[in-house]
Amino acid sequence: MKRREFVTLLSGAAAWPLAARAQQPERMRRIGVLLPATSDDPLFQARVGALLQGLGQLGWSIGRNMRIDIRWATSSAGDIRRHAAELAAIAPDVILAHGSSTVRPMLEATRTLPIVFPVASDPVGAGFVNSLARPGGNVTGFMSNDFSISGKWIELLQRIAPDVKRAAVLRDATQGSGISQFAVIQAVAPSLRMDVTAINMGEPDELERAVADFARNPHGGLIITSSGWPIRHRNFIIAMAARHQLPAVYFERLFPDDGGLISFGPNEVEQYRQAAAYVDRILRGENPADLPVQAPIKYELVINLKTAKALGLTVSPSVLALADEVIE
Repeated sequence: MKRREFVTLLSGAAAWPLAARAQQPERMRRIGVLLPATSDDPLFQARVGALLQGLGQLGWSIGRNMRIDIRWATSSAGDIRRHAAELAAIAPDVILAHGSSTVRPMLEATRTLPIVFPVASDPVGAGFVNSLARPGGNVTGFMSNDFSISGKWIELLQRIAPDVKRAAVLRDATQGSGISQFAVIQAVAPSLRMDVTAINMGEPDELERAVADFARNPHGGLIITSSGWPIRHRNFIIAMAARHQLPAVYFERLFPDDGGLISFGPNEVEQYRQAAAYVDRILRGENPADLPVQAPIKYELVINLKTAKALGLTVSPSVLALADEVIE
């Protein structure tokens, strides 16, 4: 064999493995998603859409380098626990879990698989992380509220319904966030010359009786603090507020979307888009223990004018000017 032919053959042989490697598909990564909703829930569909959009912008594509397993677990605690155990068994590279109702069961199922929450009320108080700056375990993500925002709710109640002098604060006493949010509201109330009363959320019949007792005296309103319970029972709470003619401030836009008066809270669709960045960082080798829990960066005010009219309220132009969205 001539030297030139040998060199050509050798260089071709050396190049062949490189070409073969270049043609091989990318490593497929698996993402698990646990949601306390049904697959036809339009709000969660929008959230998942934002997650996928965020992942796509970071170079992840279903079928090319990413496989995603979404478990629509409904709001049933038993179903959530079952799906959490199933996700842990298939051991995806990272799991996204929405809120305390899904994060807690996921942590019961695994303390090793990375978990990202796009929404959680009080991850430190719930025991999910050691601290916001240094989570320290296998979970991290994004808070649903900075507790200081709770003081805005009572201010908004007074601004949209100036005759209100008393507020019943509906809270989930089983969650540390409910207690902390009430404490902030209670601290702000004297400066607004408002009286506040805590009502614990529990059985709907008990809550109905407590709110009915509160509504017997005039000039009352409601503040609903954040947790999974009022989301699961939102139609009941909205109907109860209407039945007793009580102006109510909520923590999430899905309430005015469904007929509630006004909400002020984070844009959770945007938080799912942000959560995609943490999923990406974990897939690329970072440890959730080292990724700080982040507070929301964007809040939105939503007003339902139809509900305001039903309550006999005239929303001032100054309040309307603050709104990110007005439902008519």
